[in-house]
Amino acid sequence: MALVLDDRVQETSTTTGTGTLTLAGATPGYQSFSAIGNGNTTYYNITDGTNWEVGIGTYTSSGTTLSRDTVLSSSNSGSLVNFSAGSKNVFCTYPASKAVYTDTPSSFGFKNRLINGLMQIAQRATSGTSGSSVPTTAPTYPSVDRWYAYATGATVTVARVAGSNANQYNIQATGAASVTAVGIGQRIEQLNCYDMAGSTATLSVNISNSLLTTVTWTASYATSADTWSSKTQIATGTFTVTSTLKNYTVKISIPAAATTGIEILFTVGAQTSGTWVIGNAQLEKGSVATTYDYRPYSIELQLCQRYFEKSFSINTEVANGVGQNATDGCMDTLFNAYSTQEGFFSQVTFQVSKRNSPTITYYRAGNGVTNGVWAVYDSAWTSVTSIATTTCNTSGFLATGSRSGAYTTKSAYLGTGNWTANSEL
Repeated sequence: MALVLDDRVQETSTTTGTGTLTLAGATPGYQSFSAIGNGNTTYYNITDGTNWEVGIGTYTSSGTTLSRDTVLSSSNSGSLVNFSAGSKNVFCTYPASKAVYTDTPSSFGFKNRLINGLMQIAQRATSGTSGSSVPTTAPTYPSVDRWYAYATGATVTVARVAGSNANQYNIQATGAASVTAVGIGQRIEQLNCYDMAGSTATLSVNISNSLLTTVTWTASYATSADTWSSKTQIATGTFTVTSTLKNYTVKISIPAAATTGIEILFTVGAQTSGTWVIGNAQLEKGSVATTYDYRPYSIELQLCQRYFEKSFSINTEVANGVGQNATDGCMDTLFNAYSTQEGFFSQVTFQVSKRNSPTITYYRAGNGVTNGVWAVYDSAWTSVTSIATTTCNTSGFLATGSRSGAYTTKSAYLGTGNWTANSEL
């Protein structure tokens, strides 16, 4: 089901009351509601010359009917009009309450509450392995930022893949023998969805599957703020999909208690072969799916970096042994020797403030020897013997460590290595 508008769509109807209209055919010079497409929604206007009603309805080709799902305005104080006998004109319209004025700044702001719904950002890697069980507090993020993935029975490969036409990328799970279920989802931070509690939201997403025809969607909220050790289901349902990428939408009633963070999870069953593709995922307030909320790449990257940031160059995958300096994907840093007893420290400031104090992981550079530690230059490159995070907050961290051989007190040494900061939900 999608929202569809078309030009010069008008039919007549003799239906009475407040229910679904049976359409009687196009008026001369106009096209029928078949232009909207079976099962799609549209904005309608009904009038008998005196009474009128503007709303959102669903066209059904069987019986040629138009339901009156949501009234936006009417001559009956915004409620359904009880039409009496006689002919009524029914036509597509563009309600004032839905109009977008191009001569004023956009009022959408952060319309799409899902981050990286276009699947553009893949800081960790363009391809990775899913988690092996349904996650609670520590999901696996194998590839595309903010989208975790898991499989049961066997793991699957999850990758950012090329899209088509206006969609540059999608996320794809490739089936494997023994797989019993696959899930791809995103958890929305409390601060980004608190206002959705007690309202209607619309989920829209592009999906295809070369093997299975049913994709289940589930919306849940965290039992406590941004803590997913347990959760409460809001609603669930299914999309009947094909091997062709198509857009699907569903309305979700968000309960007033859902102020603690929302999760959107897509799942399939035994994906033992073939591919499952997801793209253009959007969750927005309101009962109608609107156009996708395109944000600049730089803004989307910063939104992702609130949850995961790396020192590697943006297009360099996270790994040990990458590069030797800032020109080839490695971070240069200064080791400040605080004593002759082999000790050093290095202060790192994040580009984007984190959601909470993140977990820091260290990676060696190409000129290092030992995985997980940095290298220091003192006549020659040598790996430090240990490195640890002594202080860490949402703004940055302090790395300290030691090496074999004394430093010159209060001197600075060139160091190389990489790190990641993980503050995912």
